Amino acid sequence: MAVSPESDIGEVLWRSRASESPESDELAMLDMFIGGFRAPDYGHFKGICMSVALWIVLLVCVLWIALSEMPAGWDGHLPLPYLIALTPLLWIPTLAIAIAGAVRHDTALAIVAAIACIASLLRKIAYWNNNLTSINTAQMVADNIAKKRETSCGTHTSTAAEAAKHGRFRVMTLNCRYGRANAAAIVSAVKEHDVAVLALQELTDDLVAALDEAGLSDLLPYRQLGENKDTDNGGFNGIWIRIEPSDTSPITAVIPAADVPGVCFPIDAMRGITFVSTHPKSPMRGCADWSAGILGLRELARAKSVSNRNIVVVMGDLNSSTDHPSFRKLLDAGFQDAALTEAKGRRATFPSWLPWPRLILDHILFTAGLTASDVRSFTVNGTDHLALAATLTLK
Repeated sequence: MAVSPESDIGEVLWRSRASESPESDELAMLDMFIGGFRAPDYGHFKGICMSVALWIVLLVCVLWIALSEMPAGWDGHLPLPYLIALTPLLWIPTLAIAIAGAVRHDTALAIVAAIACIASLLRKIAYWNNNLTSINTAQMVADNIAKKRETSCGTHTSTAAEAAKHGRFRVMTLNCRYGRANAAAIVSAVKEHDVAVLALQELTDDLVAALDEAGLSDLLPYRQLGENKDTDNGGFNGIWIRIEPSDTSPITAVIPAADVPGVCFPIDAMRGITFVSTHPKSPMRGCADWSAGILGLRELARAKSVSNRNIVVVMGDLNSSTDHPSFRKLLDAGFQDAALTEAKGRRATFPSWLPWPRLILDHILFTAGLTASDVRSFTVNGTDHLALAATLTLK
């Protein structure tokens, strides 16, 4: 019997069925869907966003590290020199991402971040393990052990002049920060470290006079200064030497920066050493000139007067490190870096007022015929760079 909405009983039953209509079922299902979607899916969505963010940051770090692999000269555009200078610090974010990937059980993220972390440290590690790339590491280790035994058995009473007779020279370089370095502190460092050759950058006439008054001319009586010009980057360069040179020149290489003065003296009838003081422009004074200045120093290694017999030592604030392609191109021309050759640690020099992180900007480079030892960086009052010193020994 059909139930009609006209009857009282039928109306009650009809309304009861109407209350159980598909519309109410849809509302119930919608409530279940919303309630079921919000709690678990929100956490999943948050996790996806975190993974995407970590991958994006890692990609930026990888591209940043890759900047140091560009061809020499391409790094002469802002802000590339500054970005490349900071690549040794990228181990911090990449290591953090690797740890986050491991915690989140994201194996791919952790592995890629770990590789990027190692890549950012490779050139930094070279300041410790560079000797391991030698063709005959065992022989080098034996030589180093023998050298240490000789040193421990000997005395340290020889003066710089006596050392020079045996082919050893203690050299030092310092950026004087617009001539503000303390003259007395420089002279004290020359005495303390028994320096035979001193290279200074960002000199002023007043500082040169103050150095003379402090007694530098008594310790290092021979010098060659670059010309003081308005186009100099922070000041002119100069070089002082204890032994009388056979030749001097205010310009040994032409670069778009302050003059590169040099002094030369013969070692024997067959060989001579030329010491120069240089300071290529900083990137903020023009990136193109910065790169050109570094690359321009290659002519010192290629000069006919150098050939296979003569030696060139380049000292100064080069405003670059091994992370910069332009600097590596300079090394490829035939120069060796004292700190890299000794391989006993980084000798960061800038800024002097910040213990960490410091950058490697100052260098002591030399062509074949020398070895480097006892490379040190230390504070000299009045300047924002640390001084850099090394003992160079004829082979």
